[in-house]
Amino acid sequence: MNTVLSRANSLFAFSLSVMAALTFGCFITTAFKDRRVPVDIHVSRVMLKNVDDFTGPRERSDLGFITFDLSADIKPIFDWNVKQLFLYLSAEYATKSNALNQVVLWDKIVLRGESTKLNLRDMKSKYFFFDDGNGLRANKNITLTLSWNVVPNAGILPLVMGSGHMSVPFPESYETTKSY
Repeated sequence: MNTVLSRANSLFAFSLSVMAALTFGCFITTAFKDRRVPVDIHVSRVMLKNVDDFTGPRERSDLGFITFDLSADIKPIFDWNVKQLFLYLSAEYATKSNALNQVVLWDKIVLRGESTKLNLRDMKSKYFFFDDGNGLRANKNITLTLSWNVVPNAGILPLVMGSGHMSVPFPESYETTKSY
């Protein structure tokens, strides 16, 4: 009646149910935690060039360069259900052709156990800051925001914005120098 295979099946099903309950408990204990921390962003240099855009019609596009300082203590985000954080600095701005433009300028992955104090000085953007057209020139409201994705051991992947941002005005004229 109760063969070895049926007993093994019962034991496996019970242990799987217990693991599912523990995983759900892991998720629910940290699901409603506020993961925002204060972020301090300063921009020390902004440069703008008008370059050839080889991806579309033969027009010139704006290319922005930003040098920034970034400081934050992300230790309160880490708890026993956080495996890693994916941090990224993004720029948001509006142009005549688009109501909202979002560009990722810099990113970093912070694993559990690594240093949780961000104190970055004179960082240059990691990715190109292109605008399809001339929407960066004389744009007075380009907002830099540090956001992060929390990668948990169990549960959803929340997207969190830091509680600090900075608006940067871009210059009205283009740089003509070759170097950044």
